[in-house]
Amino acid sequence: MKCLVTGGAGFIGSNLVDSLVDSGCEVVAIDDESASQNEQFYWNNNARNYKYDICDYNLIKPLFDGVDVVFHLAAESRIQVAIKNPSRAVNVNCNGTNNVMLASKEARVKKVIYSSTSSYYGIKNTVPNKESMARDCLNPYSVTKVAGEDIVLMYSRLYGIDTLIFRYFNVYGERQPIKGQYAPVIGLFQKMKNEGLDMTVVGDGQARRDYTHVSDVVNANIIAANLDLKCDGEVINIGTGVNYSVMDLVDMIGGPYKHIAPRKGEAKETLADINKAKKILNWEPKIRLEDWIQNNK
Repeated sequence: MKCLVTGGAGFIGSNLVDSLVDSGCEVVAIDDESASQNEQFYWNNNARNYKYDICDYNLIKPLFDGVDVVFHLAAESRIQVAIKNPSRAVNVNCNGTNNVMLASKEARVKKVIYSSTSSYYGIKNTVPNKESMARDCLNPYSVTKVAGEDIVLMYSRLYGIDTLIFRYFNVYGERQPIKGQYAPVIGLFQKMKNEGLDMTVVGDGQARRDYTHVSDVVNANIIAANLDLKCDGEVINIGTGVNYSVMDLVDMIGGPYKHIAPRKGEAKETLADINKAKKILNWEPKIRLEDWIQNNK
């Protein structure tokens, strides 16, 4: 199988590329190395690697020739960064996604798997979050990522491209971004503790999230790529069905902390209903957050 991974040198993308290469796939990886939270980028020497921007259609289009499955992970992916620069979020997450879909259409790619976000659910929806719930986008990140869902679905319905949309719930694990104040909280807290700094708890620390290990996310993508079933734009949550507060994380990691001001545009609680993932993909998460933190102290 020939696969193309956008965002292939980033956190989730590089883990996916490694897994695809190890399974014997021919892999093309695209990444412009623009993610400001990444301390480094991870290119697999056994993939064909291109430091390209998905917003440049003419540049990326030839790379889709002969590709069977596209995994579209490239994005402006941090909420607070997108709030500061909404134009970039629109360009990357909307225009970039259209470019990926158009290139896939022109190259007659068999399947596109789009990485979306649990930010879709916002604050109006009660937990557990079900795929059938109405969108409640609170910030430029969620607005543009969910617009990306609409673009993917449009290409599926209008042009017949087989697509699958994953909504990830707070992914953590090896290679997670730890640079800057808006990096994902688990890696950020671990870094602060290791450097002898107080962990910075946003607001009262009672915001709850469903934390999903990157290997479980990668496994869901691999299963989906090999699924002998037309997906037709199916939307599937990828989470654990368990959530934790920020203060729970402080207790697990251990060490001093301090409270900082609340942030705009963020939900109070996420919790994935993963029944569709179990039913359609026969997928379940394998890594427990407590175990991973304990093993990575």
